[in-house]
Amino acid sequence: MAKYIELTASNFDETTKEGVVLVDFWAPWCGPCRMIAPVIEELADDYDGKAKICKVNTDEEQDIAVKFGIRSIPTVLLFKDGEMVDQMVGAASKQAFEDKLNSLLA
Repeated sequence: MAKYIELTASNFDETTKEGVVLVDFWAPWCGPCRMIAPVIEELADDYDGKAKICKVNTDEEQDIAVKFGIRSIPTVLLFKDGEMVDQMVGAASKQAFEDKLNSLLA
């Protein structure tokens, strides 16, 4: 069973520099973040070996959130080869996340 990657200031750039990466910005007190958490975990399984599924706890990693201008959570950023290529704000369906990932993997 694949697990999402917890990103911190020390591993963010290294993790996002190659391939397709989905990064979920969340916090423990955020209701919509808790709603999509199981979806993020499923995506980690579904895309194991194809894309990296990651999470950033904005309470613990405020510098990363500030760097990317995260104003509301959940916010999901999508990276391809180190470049941010898409952003989704608010809770979304698993299908919406899959559509974004699949378009970047195509």
